[in-house]
Amino acid sequence: MTTPSFPDYPFTPRRFEVRPGIAMSYLDEGPRDGEVVLMLHGNPSWSYYWRHLVLGLRDRYRCIVPDHVGMGLSDKPDDAATAQPSYDYTLQSRIDDVDALLRHLGISGPLTLAVHDWGGMIGFGWALRDPERVRRLVITNTAAFPLPRRKRFPLRLAMGRDSKVGGWLIRRCNLFARGAARFGTVRRLPKDVRQAYTGVYDGWTNAISTLRFMQDIPLQPGDRAMALVEASAQALPGYADRPAVIGWGLRDFVFDQHFLDGFRAALPNAQVHAYADAGHYALEDKHEELVPLIRAFLERNPE
Repeated sequence: MTTPSFPDYPFTPRRFEVRPGIAMSYLDEGPRDGEVVLMLHGNPSWSYYWRHLVLGLRDRYRCIVPDHVGMGLSDKPDDAATAQPSYDYTLQSRIDDVDALLRHLGISGPLTLAVHDWGGMIGFGWALRDPERVRRLVITNTAAFPLPRRKRFPLRLAMGRDSKVGGWLIRRCNLFARGAARFGTVRRLPKDVRQAYTGVYDGWTNAISTLRFMQDIPLQPGDRAMALVEASAQALPGYADRPAVIGWGLRDFVFDQHFLDGFRAALPNAQVHAYADAGHYALEDKHEELVPLIRAFLERNPE
C-alpha cells in the first residue's frame, strides 16, 4: 500500500490487523527503548494532528500514534450487521483497539498519555484497566467526563448526532472534517494542511467514522458510552499525583472553558497553558510554543 504524502508528515505509517479483516494504521517513531508517549486523536482528525509533537520528541521518546479504525489511514469498514468485515463504532471498541495495538507492540510498561478531543475519553477509558501505567499526562482540548452541567451541547454537534439530514451531509459532503479544518484554528491553515485533515474522509464510505463518533457522544443515562465516561470521571482525580501539562485553546466551541475548568478541578497540580488566540486544534495554532514546552515538561519529569 502506497502512503500518500502529507505536509510536515515525513513518517512511514505501519499497519496491523487489529480485528479480523480490519487494519489499523499507526506511527511508531523513536528509539525502541525510549520512554513511551501514546498520542490519541479524536474526531475528525487523525495522527496528523500530532505530527509536530512527534517530530519534536522522536529523537529521544518512542511515539506511538494510532489512527482509530475508520480514521486517517486506517481501514474504514461499514458497521452494518451484514457487512464483512463489520465494525462497531463505539467508545469501547476504540479502547479495545488501543489495548490491542499496545499488546501487538509488546508495550506493557509505563507510558505518557497524550490526548486530544475524544482521544481523551479513549485514553482515560483505556487507563481504567491499569491506572498505574499512566505516569504523565499531556492534555489538549479534550474530555474525560460527561458534558459539564453549565455547558450547552453545541448545535453543530447535535445536527450530526441527532439529525438524519445533518448525518447525511456529514457523510455525503464531508461536512464535519471540512468545518473543523476551516474553523478549528485561529491561524488560517494552508490549503495543503487543510486537505491533509479532510481528504482522508472524502466520500460516503470514508466519512463514516466522523459521523459515528458524534452519534456515540453520551448525553443521557443509558447512552451506551455513558458508563465508561462516568467511570473515567470518577477516576480522573486519582491522577492528581502524576505530572500533567495542559495546553488549551480557549476559542474552542466544544471543549471550551467549562471543560478546562473540569480538568483544573480534578488535576489541581497540572501545569496549565491556556491561549486566548488558539482554537480546537491547539497544536496547529501553538505548536511552536507547545512542542518545546511539552518536551521540557517530559524532561523535568522522567518516568
